Amino acid sequence: MEERYRFVLDWRSGDWEMAQLCRLYAVSRTTGYKWAERYERLGMDGLRDRSRAPLHHPNQVAPELEDLVIALRERHPTWGAPKLRALFRRDFPDQPLPAESTVGELLRRNGLTVARKRKRTSRRATEPLAHAGAPNAVWCADYKGWFRTADLTRIDPFTLTDAYSRYLLRCQALDAADHAHTKPVIEAALREFGLPQRIRTDNGPPFGTNGESGLTALAVWFIKLGIVPEHIEPGKPQQNGRHERMHRTLKQETAAPPAGTRRAQQRRFDHFREEYNEQRPHQALNQNPPASYYHNSPRTYPERLREPDYPADWDVRRVSAGGQFRWHSDKVFVGHALIDEPIGLEAVDEHRWRVWFHFYEVGTLDRGELSVRRPKPNVAPSPAPTEPSAHGAASSRPPGSLR
Repeated sequence: MEERYRFVLDWRSGDWEMAQLCRLYAVSRTTGYKWAERYERLGMDGLRDRSRAPLHHPNQVAPELEDLVIALRERHPTWGAPKLRALFRRDFPDQPLPAESTVGELLRRNGLTVARKRKRTSRRATEPLAHAGAPNAVWCADYKGWFRTADLTRIDPFTLTDAYSRYLLRCQALDAADHAHTKPVIEAALREFGLPQRIRTDNGPPFGTNGESGLTALAVWFIKLGIVPEHIEPGKPQQNGRHERMHRTLKQETAAPPAGTRRAQQRRFDHFREEYNEQRPHQALNQNPPASYYHNSPRTYPERLREPDYPADWDVRRVSAGGQFRWHSDKVFVGHALIDEPIGLEAVDEHRWRVWFHFYEVGTLDRGELSVRRPKPNVAPSPAPTEPSAHGAASSRPPGSLR
């Protein structure tokens, strides 16, 4: 800056021509005239270093547009740049749409983001839910971990989603995670939305058991309705990953911190369910909300449950009060959940039989054994070749199916 000031003083002295002076200071005449003009206009401040960034950028975000993005973030404080951009497109179609990176930069610049710790990436599990190719092909049910409200009331949130569309069918605060409280909520959803082909759960009560058949009263009820119960493998919640990911969002939006009372907490759940289904863009759904992909099942809830119709060459036994049935002068244990239900035995060979309940393979029975062994813990016993189609119609009648 001092060198430039001496240049200007020499120029103003009138003893030098610009070309001579520029050769002496080893600068171009353009630079020399620029320094002289800035000094005349701004004084010493005109000789300071200036940023080379352009004063005006053609792609610079207008302040009005930035205000709109910040306002959307205030309405949805947990949403990131992809979802806010999708909401911006929907709510302000007349405004120029900013890039996703621009929205992220606006949030960062205004201190509205928190950097996450990088996690080791793992291979995404796709096989367990590969058959969820249409609405109502697979529903996922689970209990979100319990917590207490501010008045110390215990909350057991039960959730039910459609795996294909991610539509949240139910989000209910129940008194206990048992059969008596779970069944009415699922029944109400089945009456409202129709019957899915399968319902996927974990192995804990009231959905699963470590008993011989692995069936609970809830699973038996599913089968009688024509729904295949699926159980993930023990210790592998990633097999129900879509549902577990929803649980993380549910906790962020409704329980961090919890509400003051059970009623207030349920109001949060209801608001979350409406926003999650109708407004919140989902990255796996092309930034559309789940409601745009879901429709009710054509399989309506039956008014009466029918008895199974087993083939004529099968042996049919009714399970007694002890969860057993008589077979070749022995009592064979099959499970308490099947008490008073008729089961069918299909002969595989002279020493082994398959045990069925309706269309569901309960397990196998070997001669001389006193209990039924369930099939290997796969994704679930499945009548895959003959299960109902995506629209609820059966391609052919499976063994023991309802007429």
